[in-house]
Amino acid sequence: MKRPDIPSDEPARLQSLRSLNILDTPAEERFDRVTRMARRMFGVPIVLVSLVDDRRQWFKSRIGLDVAETSRDVSFCGHAINGTGAFVVSDARDDVRFADNPLVLSDPQIRFYAGYPLSAADGSKIGTLCLIDRVPRQLDDQDIEVLRDLASLVEDELAASRLASIDDLTGLCNRRGFMLLARHALHLCARHAIPTVLAYLDLDHLKHINDSYGHAEGDRAIVAFSDALRAVFRESDLTARIGGDEFVALFLHATIAEAEASIERLRATLEHGNRARGEGRAIGFTCGLVAFDGNVHGTIEALLADGDARMYSAKPGRAGRVPGRLRSS
Repeated sequence: MKRPDIPSDEPARLQSLRSLNILDTPAEERFDRVTRMARRMFGVPIVLVSLVDDRRQWFKSRIGLDVAETSRDVSFCGHAINGTGAFVVSDARDDVRFADNPLVLSDPQIRFYAGYPLSAADGSKIGTLCLIDRVPRQLDDQDIEVLRDLASLVEDELAASRLASIDDLTGLCNRRGFMLLARHALHLCARHAIPTVLAYLDLDHLKHINDSYGHAEGDRAIVAFSDALRAVFRESDLTARIGGDEFVALFLHATIAEAEASIERLRATLEHGNRARGEGRAIGFTCGLVAFDGNVHGTIEALLADGDARMYSAKPGRAGRVPGRLRSS
C-alpha cells in the first residue's frame, strides 16, 4: 500500500481548511443535496464530501457510509488532493497503490474510486467530492466533466456562509442559495443534455390565513407546505423558498410528465393534511411547469421568469389549463 504524499503547500493548505471553521460541524442540507445529485447521476452507492486534515479525512457529507472519518494514511482522497484534476482508480484490487489497503480488503470494500479536488479561495486543495463503488467502473471524459461541475457546487458552498443561502423558517434554500446551485446545475444539464423541469409554486390564500388567523398560523402553513415538498419530491430535486409565498423546485433527470406526476402527489399529500386543518386553513397552491431549454433559457433568471408566467396564467380566474401549467387548490 502506498501512503499519500504530503502536498508541498501543506501548512498553507491546512490553514485554509481550518479557516473555514467547518471541520466536525453537523451535516448540512446544502452539501447533502450535492452528494444526492452525484449519487443519482452516477448510480454509485457511496458519495462523499471529504476534507483532508493533517491526520484524517473527515466527511462533511456522506451517503452510503456509516463512519464520519478515516485515517489519512489509508485515504484515497489524500492522493487526489495532490493533483489538479480527477483522480480515478477503476479497480483498486489491480492497483499496486491500493490492492492491500484496508478500505479495499474490508469495509467499505472499495473497488472503484473517483475524486475531484476541492479548492479553497487561495487555490489550496482541501478535500474532494468523491464517488465510490464496490465493483470496478470506468469514467469517460463526459463523466469527469460532470464530476468537476458537481465539485464546483461544493466549492461554492464552502465559500458561502450558511445564513446567506438557507431560509430560516423552512430550512430550504432561499433565493440566493437556489440561484447559486441552480446556475451550476443548468450549466451541467445543458452541457450533457440532461432533461430538467422547473416548477414555480405559489401558495394560494396565504394572505387570508394571515389576516384571519394571524401570522403565526401563516408561518405554520408555510412550514407544512415545505415539509410536504420534502416528503414528496426526490432527494435529488432542488427545492427553495424564494419569496414569502413563492417556492420553486428543479427536477433533474425529469420530463414534464414526470414533474406533473410529482405535483399531483404533492396535491394529494396536502389534501390529506387539509382534512385536519379545517376550513379556512387549507393549504393550496398554483404551479407553473416549464421544461428547461438551453436555447430559450440562457440564464436561470429566464427560466424562473418563464415558470412565473406559467404559474400566473394558471391562477384561478385566468385562462384554462394548458400543457405544463397546473393549478391545485
